[in-house]
Amino acid sequence: MSSRRLILLGSTGSIGVSTVEVLQHLRAMGEASFEVVGLAAGSNASLLAEQARALGVRELALADASAAASLASLGNVRSGPDAALRLVEDLARPGDVLVAAMVGFAGLASALRAIELGCHVALANKETLVAAGEIVTEAARRKGVQLFPIDSEHSALAQCIRSGRIDELDRVVITASGGPFRTWSAERTRNATVQEALRHPTWQMGRKITIDSATLMNKALEIIEAHWLFGLPAERIDAIAHPQSIVHGFAEFRDGSVIAQLSPPDMKLPIQMALTWPARHTGVAKRLDWTNLKSLEFEPIDHARFPAVRLAHEVIRRGGSAGATLNAANEVAVQAFLDGHIAFGQISDLVEQAMRELPDRALRTLQDAQDADAAARAFIRHRTGAVTLGT
Repeated sequence: MSSRRLILLGSTGSIGVSTVEVLQHLRAMGEASFEVVGLAAGSNASLLAEQARALGVRELALADASAAASLASLGNVRSGPDAALRLVEDLARPGDVLVAAMVGFAGLASALRAIELGCHVALANKETLVAAGEIVTEAARRKGVQLFPIDSEHSALAQCIRSGRIDELDRVVITASGGPFRTWSAERTRNATVQEALRHPTWQMGRKITIDSATLMNKALEIIEAHWLFGLPAERIDAIAHPQSIVHGFAEFRDGSVIAQLSPPDMKLPIQMALTWPARHTGVAKRLDWTNLKSLEFEPIDHARFPAVRLAHEVIRRGGSAGATLNAANEVAVQAFLDGHIAFGQISDLVEQAMRELPDRALRTLQDAQDADAAARAFIRHRTGAVTLGT
């Protein structure tokens, strides 16, 4: 059994922890093997140390420089805000697999650098394609490397699309749980508390992505990702609410056939698919219990209450820096909500304002994306400093 080298960025987050579990499972089953050569995390030094010992990794990176000293006995430790990027530059070789599970725009530079160094990328970081899809996909094409989606929805679409030829595909549909406010009134939703927004009905995730699920901005990001991953225009990518989170995506072909992928809400399945694609190995993820599957519900998304999907289609049509603007504006607005500076309903309002008022720029380099990102962040910080709760 051959072994591939792997670098895991964001190892202590929810995706990273599940990735470690998948790697240990595959190793124990003897069906696929990865030599983990580097781990990067943000501030959780104790968990990073535990992972390094379990996987036998001596090349580490920790963004929190103040906590890095505790890792010195484990090997070579890089610290500071660019630690993950330096880890990639030091370790990456052509043919390696990089798991990009860092949260936010900060993960873009490391993922792009890995591609430039010839690595295949298992992509959990939505922002990489949302903010710079044009740059990232062109770099992957130029270097002859593959992007493997870790999102449950994109993993589902990739599996469904394999049922036919790409020229036979009419459209794809990704599902959304609808979040905690699917059945709430517009007024009640706008004034939801942080605690209410963090109470997701089916998934256990980090705070930022849980808020994105409540606004349905996560679906907007996934629609933009699907555009870059599968080369589809906006009008051929849709989303639908599905509160059970059992069906993760549909592919509809020109003869009218619709292929769906079903599984319990467990991120270990798409992680394993990304690592072993296109092969299937004995899984560690939860299995679907058909005896308890009584019904599957689907309903259209209310675009008036949840405008994020409409904004995603606008981003695809506009191109350029529109994705970087949407992503950065959303990151800052979500944090402002979590910090108690704005109301829940203002998150999408502020993102739309940024898209309306900030000019689109051509994206040719990483710096172009970074400039658009910085402009959107400054715009939202200014606006959140001028608004009060409930306005």
